[in-house]
Amino acid sequence: MRTEQEMMQLIMQTAQQDERIRAVVLNGSRANPNVEKDMFQDFDIVYVVNNMASFTSNHSWVDVFGDRIMMQMPEGKVTPPPENKGHFVYLMQFKDGNRLDLTLIPEEKLASFQPFDSLSVLLMDKDQLIGELPPPSERDYYIQRPSEQEFADVCNEFWWICLNISKGLWRKEITYTMFMYEQINRNALMQMIDWYIGVKTNFSVSAGKLGKYYPNYLDEEDWEKYRKTYSCGKDLERIWEALFTMCDLFTKLSKHVAHTLDFAFQQEDVTNVMTYMRRIRELTNHG
Repeated sequence: MRTEQEMMQLIMQTAQQDERIRAVVLNGSRANPNVEKDMFQDFDIVYVVNNMASFTSNHSWVDVFGDRIMMQMPEGKVTPPPENKGHFVYLMQFKDGNRLDLTLIPEEKLASFQPFDSLSVLLMDKDQLIGELPPPSERDYYIQRPSEQEFADVCNEFWWICLNISKGLWRKEITYTMFMYEQINRNALMQMIDWYIGVKTNFSVSAGKLGKYYPNYLDEEDWEKYRKTYSCGKDLERIWEALFTMCDLFTKLSKHVAHTLDFAFQQEDVTNVMTYMRRIRELTNHG
């Protein structure tokens, strides 16, 4: 496996030798001073270029970066649809284990991509197109304080979907049930955890990508309870147990957020939905 130094040397050498590449920016986890380095960190690189079409008309130029297992080009896809902002992205997984996520930004569209993400380090700027960047930090990723309406909407969605999950469990429709559980209620729970961490830290930290830092901010009991929300499978009773664990955790955290931010808390919704769920669970077990 090529070392970080070898990869960065290749990335910078390629940019230095190609007159079409005018600036290089590093972003992502390798720009984050708070992240512990490991072998699976991507190299998230931006090349600011001129003559964009000369790059995208023949993709073989990226072969210089090494032998690949596979590559994705999101802007060249139909599904999911591309962003169409004028940039082009190469996601490359190499056989030696390294990964390079390379974004090309046309020089003439640079202004629309600024200011750069707070986790950005300027590595090269041949024409002073970008100027000095502030020291990298997680400030763009700090948990944001919700409005009372945002808080109410997430609570309402969570408890409403609990009704759907209960119905799916009674019908033994695993695909429907698990979609509702993992794709909708999981997101609502994670949003509430983020806000809970936010109120505990005065909204001055990031929860990390997909909750990476949850173990740092949740106490042992809450973290263990969160882990148990994944204790699912084809067994309906295990799904019920995980669902009620999820509800208990959501209730505890949402009450804390509401109290701290002086938001209204809809206890009636919680009581009504939990009562309904227990009744449907009983029907499922004896139906």
